[in-house]
Amino acid sequence: MVAPLRVGVLAYPGCFASEVFGVPDLLTVASHIAATTDPLYEVSILSPRRRVVASGGAAITVVPVRQVDILVVPGFELHPGLDLDATLTSLRPEIETIRSSSQSGVALVSICVGAFLLADAGLLSGRESTTSWLFADRLADRCPGTDVRPEKLVVTDSGVTTTGAFSAMYDFALDLIREHNGSRVARATARVALVDDARSSQAPYVDPDLLPATGSQFSQGVKRWLDQNMRERYDLELLAATFHVGTRTLLRRFRAETGQTPLGYLQAERVRRAKHLLETTERTVASIAADVGYRDPGTFSAIFTRLAGHRPRDYRATFTHTPPGEPRPVKRAPSRAFPRNADPRSGGRWR
Repeated sequence: MVAPLRVGVLAYPGCFASEVFGVPDLLTVASHIAATTDPLYEVSILSPRRRVVASGGAAITVVPVRQVDILVVPGFELHPGLDLDATLTSLRPEIETIRSSSQSGVALVSICVGAFLLADAGLLSGRESTTSWLFADRLADRCPGTDVRPEKLVVTDSGVTTTGAFSAMYDFALDLIREHNGSRVARATARVALVDDARSSQAPYVDPDLLPATGSQFSQGVKRWLDQNMRERYDLELLAATFHVGTRTLLRRFRAETGQTPLGYLQAERVRRAKHLLETTERTVASIAADVGYRDPGTFSAIFTRLAGHRPRDYRATFTHTPPGEPRPVKRAPSRAFPRNADPRSGGRWR
């Protein structure tokens, strides 16, 4: 008999209850699909406290911290008015649990902004990490020793795993199931739970309007000029001359204020505009490419795919939503008998 994998979830005051139970619930589904007599996972909801009330007032039953193989740290409600320093100070017992677990060789996993607890435990310095795209810059500021990759859904570096926003906990759980039970069980689990097992990036979900404004008057002026001339060919020398500086000075000042190059900003804005047009119009990809400044649809498609995580046509098929009663703006391919990557021999049954 193979010993079950011991998975602990660290509950704490103010954590999201769904992120406490999301991973255990998906592991339960996987265990049913695997249909083995031996238990696959032993899951515990742990806390150094006797009583935990999650965000929204939900009381969570916990057991004392015990030895586990994997410790999952859920996220919390990081709203604009929250005093993050005070919140993390109040969670010192949990942060110490995280630190001591790591020293004992336990694999650590954070969900969404649970990464901030790992950062305060000193576990992200020198490692790649991710978190919710909305708070990636804030994590990078708080823990400058980590290489934050906001486009990634799941990052594992030297025994420490961090995930993107909220539902990325399912991407982690599917990776765990795939590693311990094989691709067939992971794929079937995703189908039964209606979880997308083909995602690879947070990039398609980023809404720049929700990101905090950055940059001073100089960079804001450059951004406005680029926005107004989006359809024109990018010309660094012309841009520098417009703002009466040399090209090196322009690049240095813009990067210092925004953390990116003017071309990087322009490409992101062009892709943002293209996303809107793909979601709301029936225009061809070539027409949209020209509208946002790309004369070569192939170049546009390559840049869009890199930044959005989907090819333009795939993005349109995934993110176009039509109100009931209205015709769809895009014709979609007929559904297949089996989902992509599904095993037709299964007949859609649990195996």
